[in-house]
Amino acid sequence: MSLEYIFVYGTLRRDANSEMSQLLAKYAEFVNDASYCGKLYKIDYYPGAVPSDDPNDVVQGEVYQLHRADVALPLLDRYEEFGPEFPEPNEYIRRKQVVLLKDGHSVIAWVYVYNHPTAGLELIPSANLIQQPL
Repeated sequence: MSLEYIFVYGTLRRDANSEMSQLLAKYAEFVNDASYCGKLYKIDYYPGAVPSDDPNDVVQGEVYQLHRADVALPLLDRYEEFGPEFPEPNEYIRRKQVVLLKDGHSVIAWVYVYNHPTAGLELIPSANLIQQPL
């Protein structure tokens, strides 16, 4: 069985202390702080990350190893409004992406990527929701 990881950068982070971050803690184990090559935008009271080809664009977050991906991912999908039961196009899509752990290792992790145009959205300059609260 292969290891399943998830990279979180917003309301699912430990410091967010939200109901869903507590759910994640129930079904996953914190691995390390991490970064993702992307840009972070203020969507509403929550952020959205989009991939970038520029290595200077970095979104800060956390990586978790999912112990029960079969249980956790469907719950997280509903929270992120990802899936066929939500209006198309979904606000987020879940895709596997390369993320860099703080210790220098990289892993392939699930990332909820913002799936709408970013024109007119505010860029979060620190690319770190904890340092730049919404």
